[in-house]
Amino acid sequence: MVDLESEVPPLPPRYRFRDLLLGDQGWQNDDRVQIEFYMNENTFKERLKLFFIKNQRSSLRIRLFNFSLKLLSCLLYIIRVLLDDPTQGYAWSPIIWVNRSLPLWGLQVMYNLNILFFLSKGNIWEQILRIPFLLEIINAVPFIITIFWPALRNLFIPVFLNCWLAKHALENMINDLHRAIQRTQSAMFNQVLILISTLLCLIFTCICGIQHLERAGNKLTLFDSLYFCIVTFSTVGFGDVTPKIWPSKLLVVIMICVALVVLPIQFEQLAYLWMERQKSGGNYSRHRAQTEKHVVLCVSSLKIDLLMDFLNEFYAHPRLQDYYVVILCPTEMDAQVRRVLQIPMWSQRVIYLQGSALKDQDLLRAKMDDAEACFILSSRCEVDRTAADHQTILRAWAVKDFAPNCPLYVQILKPENKFHIKFADHVVCEEEFKYAMLALNCICPATSTLITLLVHTSRGQEGQQSPEQWQKMYGRCSGNEVYHINLEESTFFAEYEGKSFTYASFHAHKKFGVCLIGVRREDNKNILLNPGPRYTMSSTDICFYINITKEENSAFKKQEENRKNNESKACYHGPSRLPVHSIIASMGTVAIDLQDTGCRSSSGPTLALPSEGSKGGRRPSIAPVLEVADSSSLQTCDLLSDQSEDEITPSDDETSAGSEYAKGYPPYSPYIGSSPTFCHLLHEKVPFCCLRLDKGCQHNYYEDAKAYGFKNKLIIVAAETAGNGLYNFIVPLRAYYRPKKELNPIVLLLDNPLDDLLRCGVTFAANMVVVDKESTMSAEEDYMADAKTIVNVQTLFRLFSSLSIITELTHPANMRFMQFRAKDCYSLALSKLEKKEREKGSNLAFMFRLPFAAGRVFSISMLDTLLYQSFVKDYMISITRLLLGLDTTPGSGFLCSMKITEDDLWIRTYARLYQKLCSSSGDIPIGIYRTESQKLTTSESQISISVEEWEDTKDTKEQINYRSNHRNSTSSDQSDHPLLRRKSMQWARRLSRKVPKHSGKTAEKISQQRMNLYRRSERQELAELVKNRMKHLGLSTAGYDEMNDHQNTLSYILINPSPDTRLELNDVVYLIRPDPLAYVPNTAPSRKNSFCNTVGQDTREETQL
Repeated sequence: MVDLESEVPPLPPRYRFRDLLLGDQGWQNDDRVQIEFYMNENTFKERLKLFFIKNQRSSLRIRLFNFSLKLLSCLLYIIRVLLDDPTQGYAWSPIIWVNRSLPLWGLQVMYNLNILFFLSKGNIWEQILRIPFLLEIINAVPFIITIFWPALRNLFIPVFLNCWLAKHALENMINDLHRAIQRTQSAMFNQVLILISTLLCLIFTCICGIQHLERAGNKLTLFDSLYFCIVTFSTVGFGDVTPKIWPSKLLVVIMICVALVVLPIQFEQLAYLWMERQKSGGNYSRHRAQTEKHVVLCVSSLKIDLLMDFLNEFYAHPRLQDYYVVILCPTEMDAQVRRVLQIPMWSQRVIYLQGSALKDQDLLRAKMDDAEACFILSSRCEVDRTAADHQTILRAWAVKDFAPNCPLYVQILKPENKFHIKFADHVVCEEEFKYAMLALNCICPATSTLITLLVHTSRGQEGQQSPEQWQKMYGRCSGNEVYHINLEESTFFAEYEGKSFTYASFHAHKKFGVCLIGVRREDNKNILLNPGPRYTMSSTDICFYINITKEENSAFKKQEENRKNNESKACYHGPSRLPVHSIIASMGTVAIDLQDTGCRSSSGPTLALPSEGSKGGRRPSIAPVLEVADSSSLQTCDLLSDQSEDEITPSDDETSAGSEYAKGYPPYSPYIGSSPTFCHLLHEKVPFCCLRLDKGCQHNYYEDAKAYGFKNKLIIVAAETAGNGLYNFIVPLRAYYRPKKELNPIVLLLDNPLDDLLRCGVTFAANMVVVDKESTMSAEEDYMADAKTIVNVQTLFRLFSSLSIITELTHPANMRFMQFRAKDCYSLALSKLEKKEREKGSNLAFMFRLPFAAGRVFSISMLDTLLYQSFVKDYMISITRLLLGLDTTPGSGFLCSMKITEDDLWIRTYARLYQKLCSSSGDIPIGIYRTESQKLTTSESQISISVEEWEDTKDTKEQINYRSNHRNSTSSDQSDHPLLRRKSMQWARRLSRKVPKHSGKTAEKISQQRMNLYRRSERQELAELVKNRMKHLGLSTAGYDEMNDHQNTLSYILINPSPDTRLELNDVVYLIRPDPLAYVPNTAPSRKNSFCNTVGQDTREETQL
């Protein structure tokens, strides 16, 4: 121990405790050396350089002082010329000697002695060889000599050459100014200033030189010299004033040569900077940013489609007409974009800046800190979408760091990257919305079309010039959008304060034609879609409704009719209560809950005709919508516990099937930021080996979908990879409010050769979803990114024509290739209609394409407008997410659908359907999906029928069909439906005809019949191919029907149709159904007893939804 202590060296003297108290006094004895830095700046020359050059502010002051001296010396020269008398002297003496007074000489000597400034600027020998130093010598040395030799005071000295020194000082002064205020983006201003100063110096030098040399000739004044120089340099050359002596002529030649060399160089540099400025876009004026409002659009590459979508949607709102749009893009402006931005409508409001959002300098150019909003869009055409998201994230971080108060509107591609930008005010994740819309398209047809039309700005004028009635209705209803208003300020809803939500929704639609879909409390940020009949409207509520235009832009005109009589006929004069089943439904029960009771048939969701309807001539009545929900009656029964409707008196098969599922939240989240959703779950996790449908394992031996014996039809998802976005596809299909017996099996197909398609059950699938292939998004031609997906879908369409195929494309323009039929006259007519609508400036020109109208295809780029609309309607993203099931809010309803059957046609009109739903189950209808028979079009399946023959022939069978279908027509004004069809076919033939009008009908009929036979043989060949492959794989061919297709039908959506719209058979009604868990009682009685009490009540107006 002692040895270890002896080895520790003592502390140095400076670290002793005594030295810490008394100070370190012995540091001089150390061997350390004190070093002084920057000793080279202590010299006189370096101090001059530090003061005159390195110090920006002092250098700027010195240069400004030097510039002033040079200008004053030029001014003194002009004064000397004006005071001089050129008549004195003879021969060449006026050129050598001038008259200079003593005070003027003293001032000139004082203003020209500043050579010390040049001596302080680095190496003397380098300065001597420079032109500015030589000019200083020419002007300063003669004046120094005159100090010591007074006889030379009247010697001529070319002081006017100081203008070039003033020009040089001005350039240096501007550079120092930009260094001092950190402005490096004004190269264009510098070049223009240099060009102007060079031109002025040339003219001033020529003026002074000609005037002085002509003292020995024409005795010209300064004004005469100015006149001569301007006439000469402008190449006019009047000839009234000319130099007389040869020195003057020589000077003119020299100055013209100098001008021919110097000025083109300056103009070339100016033109180059102008071209570079055009490419980079310059900068956004600070004064304009402080006086006008602007938004910034940050993109990695700007395409013409994206630009036009943004501009059309952004400027569609009246209050945004005075806004400027600043585009910040790192790439050079595209030729098409440049042509568009040169249009006067856009050139005055859109400014393109080439730069990066990661550079503060470029963000300063865009005046990001003064912007009203910043839109950051991802490049969806990139192969590596994750890398594209990383770029978007960095842009969002950079903007947030530079301008923390600027609202951010960010588009992201992958859902797993969304949590990096949670600070943004509004975020749209492309894959979330894409997969959610694909999923809802499987259970609510054409949900993608419904959402797309809702988020697009339109006046509903598309298709109004068309002879087709469906195009007029479809186009007019497409103008409906979502708006908001405060209840107490609203004419639509103010009278319903204190009433139930369903009462307000029904009567507002009946009276004004608006559809109230949701509310938001003043003290709550959450939006509630259809909170149900128990929700009481308050004066401070924000109402969200669907209408053609917002209330502020509407005029109200009272109709001259006796509304009291109409209301008295429709009112229910009994006690203020509903039948038991209506009470149960109004509590929020999912409409299909009562299907499996002993009192109902299992035919499906219908609106049952009351039993009294067939007893007499009196038409069936519908119960009124209660102003306030009857809570005493609502408490009499309970069907709203956490049990599904198909758990009530289930059969043995349903018991075994229902026992597999439990309701809860998914135990694992695929990515950070996913919204928890209450859904159906399996009790036990399935082994991974059992997830392979085409391969057996130790748990089961099935190798194809048919062997599993699924009770419900399959939903097949054909994707390239199983990404995290599939979570948003599965969850809506497994939501807790969907009955367990309606859950469709989901098959994920990562590769789609024919054998795998057949194994996974494509022949008996309900829907097949084809996800856009990411590997093709980087095609050389931008619009070819969808080529692989389009061809694959077309192959499926030809092989399995009865299969319902739903797909998503990158570009909306490519939707015209879906289910493409080159010889279909009706499709060609629709193509002509689309072109006409586009020429009229419509933002929805593609809406009349049959695949889009039917909801079989959509483009996710259409939802870019959702992000743009959020700048004006900050609630649009929240409402869209609620409709798609991406977010769930307690008490908020969900989107679903019901089908109109023959038993439901007694309701007749949309208004009566609205009342029936509101009074019974509390559902709010928002639109209709209608399918019509396209009997008279020249489609592939009927291509042998000539339009001209049909116009001249009256088929008895068609007349019978017309009479039988007349009651299902859209409205009473369609009694001349065959005439409309005839006119529409004439219009289709006139638009798509390629041959002369009076061509031979016989030859055309023969050619069409041959084509029909060819197509039949082709389809038979494809059918044989599929059947042979199925036999080879050991699959049954019983479910394959090659001739059943949808080519002779058309489907479209009517958003918020008018109340008098007639219902038709097979109409699908979109509903916003109340949350079934919103009114769950705390103590639920026995489910069996509750059900028995329900059956014993009066069932005259039972609602079977």
